[in-house]
Amino acid sequence: MAPADDSALPVQAVHEDADILVLRKPAGLLCVPGRGPDKQDCLSARAQQRWPGALIVHRLDQATSGLVLMARHIDAQRRLGLAFEQRQVHKRYVAVVQGHMGQADGGTWAEIDLPIAADWERRPLRVIDAALGKPSLTRWRAESHDESASTTRVLLEPVTGRTHQLRVHLAAVGHAILGDALYADAATQALAPRLLLHASDLALAHPATGEPLQFHLAPDF
Repeated sequence: MAPADDSALPVQAVHEDADILVLRKPAGLLCVPGRGPDKQDCLSARAQQRWPGALIVHRLDQATSGLVLMARHIDAQRRLGLAFEQRQVHKRYVAVVQGHMGQADGGTWAEIDLPIAADWERRPLRVIDAALGKPSLTRWRAESHDESASTTRVLLEPVTGRTHQLRVHLAAVGHAILGDALYADAATQALAPRLLLHASDLALAHPATGEPLQFHLAPDF
């Protein structure tokens, strides 16, 4: 069953308090405004209409769905930005990829450690580049296999936070994400009506109280 296009729905909060927002971003919606009048509708603009003063902390690709963290004021934004910089925010994603990737044993995590650089002639694309790329590390674990479709459902944890990191890493090891219009071949793109990549989990310390917080949002695929 194809995921519904819910990018036009009002912004939905998984959590809100005086300092932070945890929002559900649908696939197809920008996190921040793009260039041109047709790219002004975005998650941050919708959030600011409902929570004036809300500030972006991190982003998901337009094609990716899932949890996005925003700050309610500048001090929270600064603290959360530092937490991301120091890798104190734990993120987990779910994806469906082409091919049989690893063993679905429920416990073993593997790594993709390949340097990523901007592809300046084809921006905004990224490439694996041993000479110019920045160190980039992704942890992954196979969750299940669909032998009839020759696909694998995987959990992903980006240790670094490069642009398009998960998409580039998976394509580089021969397991592009279904529906990926940038890094998958035409056949893999055609296997899904959207990019099957979803930010399912966030764990962090509350910027004001230090309380440990955990949030989960299951994907619709």
